[in-house]
Amino acid sequence: MKRNQILSILFLFQISFLFAQKPNIVIIYADDIGYGDFHCYYPQNKLQTPNVDKLAKEGLVFTRAYTTAATCTPSRYSLLTGEYPWRKTGIKVLPGDATALIKSGSPTIASVFKNVGYETAVIGKWHLGLGDSLGPDWNATIKESPNDIGFKYSYIMAATGDRVPTVYVENGKVVNLDLKDPIAIDYKNKIGNEPIGREHPELLKVKHSHGHDFTIVNGVGRIGYMSGGNAARWVDEDMADTFTNKAVGFIETNKDKPFFLYFATHDVHVPRVPNARFAGKSGLGARGDALLEFDWAVGEILKTLELNGLNKNTLVILSSDNGPVLDDGYQDQAVELLGAHQPAGDLRGGKYSIFEAGTRVPFIVRYPGKVKPGVSNALISQVDLIASLSTLIGQSTPKEAVDSQNQLNALLGKDRIGRKDLVINTQSGGAYAIVEERWKYITPTDGQAKSRTNVELGNSPSPQLYDLKADTRERNNLAEKETEEVKRLEKHLEEIRNK
Repeated sequence: MKRNQILSILFLFQISFLFAQKPNIVIIYADDIGYGDFHCYYPQNKLQTPNVDKLAKEGLVFTRAYTTAATCTPSRYSLLTGEYPWRKTGIKVLPGDATALIKSGSPTIASVFKNVGYETAVIGKWHLGLGDSLGPDWNATIKESPNDIGFKYSYIMAATGDRVPTVYVENGKVVNLDLKDPIAIDYKNKIGNEPIGREHPELLKVKHSHGHDFTIVNGVGRIGYMSGGNAARWVDEDMADTFTNKAVGFIETNKDKPFFLYFATHDVHVPRVPNARFAGKSGLGARGDALLEFDWAVGEILKTLELNGLNKNTLVILSSDNGPVLDDGYQDQAVELLGAHQPAGDLRGGKYSIFEAGTRVPFIVRYPGKVKPGVSNALISQVDLIASLSTLIGQSTPKEAVDSQNQLNALLGKDRIGRKDLVINTQSGGAYAIVEERWKYITPTDGQAKSRTNVELGNSPSPQLYDLKADTRERNNLAEKETEEVKRLEKHLEEIRNK
């Protein structure tokens, strides 16, 4: 055998060995699930979440993990890009026909993995916009999709279940689209002849409480108007099954290759229309049933990893995009049947809020043999995932990920301190907060006190300062007493914002 042939064989062997050692990464990203919703975080709650609890028992449970915002689009942007959302204009909760926030070729956590040979996929909720400056063309291959920013495979919903279009998009194409029945979307003017919720409440199986009274699809009023695409429209009751089966299939197909999976479920976001297997099972109404559905999906992912011998070489991260909300636009008895269940645990606020329950979320890391099970109080932010996971696979962090810190040691349980500080910003009122190990400072804002969902937003015309070690519930504002701390944190926040 010639020397060059030997060298080639050795090189291929080295590459194969290297890939065999590369860890698989699975991020399970919940929607609107609060700090206290899982039994492992708040055992006082009676609702059982056995699969999440199993993950927690086998992994590291973080008590001070944060999103960068209290709503979905900004949080998801930060997780994928490593940049605080307020550094980019136009990042807000997007309509279903919004153009892509992350432009083609921009580095993301997915592109880091793709560039070193990983199979990469996003399955589930996207809500970061699609299409170029003209917006997405639902009747052709959509430009500016997840496939243009590092995901080799994508099977997504464009925005949320309560917004049109109510279709799945696979690799930039609407699934099951009949071009003889083209899709049209409008968020301002009524189009087509289909009934809308405000005019035909008798056709609704889930009635709206505020908003959500436009085009009716599957007996549910949505935000926005839609016509066409009837063969492509989803059935809400089957959504969790559809996304979970796609995620399971991706893992099974790529079990012999390194893979990165971003599995962004829709549960427990509205409209909450869980499968019949879960409907009525929680005793807490549709929201509790959707929690059981989410827990089932987690179990399916964990079971698939185990059956394919992937447990030991797969890092699993489970978290949520923001805190909980009960009545978010539909009359689904989430409030009436809540009982003693506390979605936020002992924290104040919820989705949309600058208070802790808006952005302090469940965060569990399992990596058998690499992460010792237990509890960590390390301060971490989801914006750090791109830097931390890049380091894990020996890659440099993209320079565009300006706010992402390498907190790999914290994720692996080797560092129980984590960040020195992190910044939170909310769309409702525009408040900013800077969080340290002890202190949390919230900027003054003239925004409203509560949202229409009855969540305390944390807005105040006066500065707020809380000692999170002594006052996790944020009941005692120390701003007038600790004036020097307020000045220090104000200055430091401005330095970060102007970086």
